[in-house]
Amino acid sequence: MARDLVSTQLVRYLEGRGVRHVFGLCGHTNIAVLSAMANSKLGFINTRHEQIAAHAADGYARVTGKASVLLSHLSPGLTNAATGVANAALDCTPMVVIAGDVPSYYYGKHPHQEVNLHADASQHEIYRPFVKRAWRVDTPELFPEILEKAFALAESGQPGPVLVNVPMDFFSAQIEVALWDRLKANAKTLVKPSIDEETARAIISRLLDAKNPAIYAGGGVALARAWDELRALVDHLQLPVAHSLMGKGCLPDDHPLVLGMTGFWGTAFTNRTTLGADLILGLGTRFKEADCSSWEPQYTFNIADGASRLIQIDIEPQEIGRNYPVELGVVADLKAALKVLNRVAREMVPKGVQRPALVQAIAGFRAEFAGRNLAMQQSDAFPMMPERILADLRAEMPRDAYLTSDVGWNKNGVAQQFDILTPGSILIPGGFATMGFGPPAALGAKIAAPDRVVISLVGDGGFGQNPAVLATAAAEGLAVIWVVMNNNAFGTIAGLQKAHYGLTYGTTFQKAASVMEQTPDYAAIARAYGCDGVRVGAAAAFRPALAAAIASGRPTVIDVAMINNPTPTTGHWNILDIYSPEQKVGHASTN
Repeated sequence: MARDLVSTQLVRYLEGRGVRHVFGLCGHTNIAVLSAMANSKLGFINTRHEQIAAHAADGYARVTGKASVLLSHLSPGLTNAATGVANAALDCTPMVVIAGDVPSYYYGKHPHQEVNLHADASQHEIYRPFVKRAWRVDTPELFPEILEKAFALAESGQPGPVLVNVPMDFFSAQIEVALWDRLKANAKTLVKPSIDEETARAIISRLLDAKNPAIYAGGGVALARAWDELRALVDHLQLPVAHSLMGKGCLPDDHPLVLGMTGFWGTAFTNRTTLGADLILGLGTRFKEADCSSWEPQYTFNIADGASRLIQIDIEPQEIGRNYPVELGVVADLKAALKVLNRVAREMVPKGVQRPALVQAIAGFRAEFAGRNLAMQQSDAFPMMPERILADLRAEMPRDAYLTSDVGWNKNGVAQQFDILTPGSILIPGGFATMGFGPPAALGAKIAAPDRVVISLVGDGGFGQNPAVLATAAAEGLAVIWVVMNNNAFGTIAGLQKAHYGLTYGTTFQKAASVMEQTPDYAAIARAYGCDGVRVGAAAAFRPALAAAIASGRPTVIDVAMINNPTPTTGHWNILDIYSPEQKVGHASTN
């Protein structure tokens, strides 16, 4: 029987699956794999930190819809990547992490960098709390089938990352080629569950009978890539659509039936509408805390007390009824389910439903909301108003550009005030809310979609986490644009601390005599890495700098000083009650 090196056959297997890029960082446990990749069709995206690699792989998978591959070294390499992999886990991003480990015959002897303080051969246990499964490969011959299972699990059901932990000596072992070849006959994608006719008719009947129905869309819409199917149902039945943070962009924000985001950072109109709905159709959402005003029934959803009824569709059974009781729970892939719902809706109501008063009310709210923000959006103040940054960015950014957010204004303010016009074009760190996600996720998005403009909107706190993204951008020629909203602080937390404790200790950075002297100068750092860098000195200079960066086709950092205004809030978050019980305190500016 023909035999070959495991590392060589691993590379062939990945090529055969259609994998084109592997993200990671080298180490003595994985260079056998890197060497095998050298003359392959796989591109290795070399990063300067494993967290960068993990976030980049996350962004890549969100754009492609397929599991990305992360190659890691043992121990510190694996723990460095853990934050990025955990972020992918909480946002249900498919990823296969292949990690090198100590030689199998040295388990328990504490060789270089082994994790064995409490148990031998337990490196894989580090990831167990957040990955869908962590495999430890115990013999080289088991590696092929474990890897096949890993991809299937990562991409099926509710997607997510998996870990395959491989002793480094296995990469250099020779095993029979037939162990890999037999996997070629195995289906690489699974047929996803849909809904039956009876269930579809029950759902449509309830929607038609309801006086004030509403759709609540979550990140599961994007995971299922069900944007077109959702729009078809919404248009036919004239259903208003509210969304969670992760549901942002499930429909274009200029669609006449999009209400906006709910919860703490949602708008008053959206929260009132969902609160007054007598039937909620929840699609691919967990009903998470900030999106639901800490589940307190007077703010966003009153489902638990029975004022609203809930129908919930999700690919993952444990998400159904997690936070609110359901009248009808359905386990199904959203794309498949919505196709059936659309067909049944057209059979039951061939001419559709018209709700002109609702459409008019939404249009009126949007006009009023835009009017309230207009002065801030047009302000020439410098440092800039965050609303002006968002308005200029939206005016200059192509409709189909990818935008990665981070945390703070660039996430909460974007979700509330920034129009996403192409479904699926915004990448947000939701469940883990990881500071530093946006800049490397933009690398992955650009690699996956090289012909699309990719912009990372990030605070100075977030960009300062991993500025070494610039090294990878320069080396790979990735024309990502990073817009650093620089308020010289961990702004959202500084605002909370100022509001509740009257100070900003540990949440703001040392100030210079002027904003143009503030350190670090991220534009200068960009130039030092071989990228372009612009430090904006006036509000009027930002939009031209952005236009020039888009036109240049070069990786560019635009460092723009920003006033640390709080993002307006209309919902509720229980942490405010913890800080200041019974005092009804919210956010406050640090300026």
